[in-house]
Parts: sequence; structure tokens; C-alpha cells
Amino acid sequence: MIICPTCREEIDNDSHYCDQCGQALLFCDRCGSVGIGRRCTKCGGLMVPPAGADSGVGQQGRLSESLQANMTGGTMGTGGSMMDMVQPRQNAGGVPVLTLANDSLNIRIVGTNGAIIGRKNGPYTQFFSQCPYVSGTHAQLRYNPATGWCITDKHSSNGTKLNQRPLQPDVEMSLNNGDTLTLANVNLQVIVR
Repeated sequence: MIICPTCREEIDNDSHYCDQCGQALLFCDRCGSVGIGRRCTKCGGLMVPPAGADSGVGQQGRLSESLQANMTGGTMGTGGSMMDMVQPRQNAGGVPVLTLANDSLNIRIVGTNGAIIGRKNGPYTQFFSQCPYVSGTHAQLRYNPATGWCITDKHSSNGTKLNQRPLQPDVEMSLNNGDTLTLANVNLQVIVR
């Protein structure tokens, strides 16, 4: 069993997505550890999706045999590296890359489908842990094939705004390139490529 880095629930070793919160899982290309962000906190390797991961949220798949062996204490065999077997995925399934940025606060978030944005929950807590007006669970990102990237306020204390217009809780709103997303008092520029 592995622990989801977002919701901290136990999930099967062969999961590509957490079956509890829907978070896409990333694995270190060196040591096989599950985590969030660009780099592994254990060895510094790149965090990548497992080889053969499909792009549908909540669907299960199989890790490559080498990654599975590495995670369960087996060996990979000679001559191979994790990087050879785990391919980084960019624009998986034609999904555009979403970036939320505030250079003055040193915030640059790459959107993950289904990810929570908050001070205490979700994969971006390192950016908001010192922002007292951002709620513990503030908003959620989602990619909708029909409308593109969307944001949903999750009943935050100090609200979410899109281009200075307050969002209603649990109502999904589309994010477009050049929009300004405001979480409480933190402004983020929306970049979609």
C-alpha cells in the first residue's frame, strides 16, 4: 500500500490516481517514491506519472514492472534506469498546461486535475501555508474536456474571485489565459498553454 500525498489515505501500489480524492499520482524517476511537486523530497529525482498512465481521472492502471519492483523492494535488473521506464507526460491526452502565477509572492503552480488549493490541504500547501486568509481547503481545480480548466470555490472563508467577480461555492467557473484568479487576498495570473 502507498499513502496518497494529497489526502493521506492508503491506496493500492498499482494506482495511477488516488481512489479516495482523485489526485493523479506522481512517482520519483529514481527511487519510486510517491509525492507531489517537480522533485522528490527523498532523493531529488524528477516526479513523473507512471509509464502507461491513462489520462482519465479516477481510472486505475498498472505501474511499469520496474517501478512496481522498486516500490516493493524488488530489483530492476541490470542496465536500466527508472528514467528509461517512466516517461514524463506533458499535455497528456491533449490537456493544455495550466499555470497559476504570482511572481512577487514566488508562487508558480502547475495545475493538476482534481487538485485542492488550500493552506492546509492539497498539493500546493507549500505556497499558501503562510497566507492566513486562504482557507485550509479553499478551491479545487478541474479539467473539463468541454470547457477547459475550471476553478470551484470550496466554501472558503474569504472567497474566491475570477477577474474581480466573486464565485459562488461549488459552482465551476472556466479559467482562460490572462484571467486573474484571487484566493482571499492572493492574486494569481492564469496562464493556459
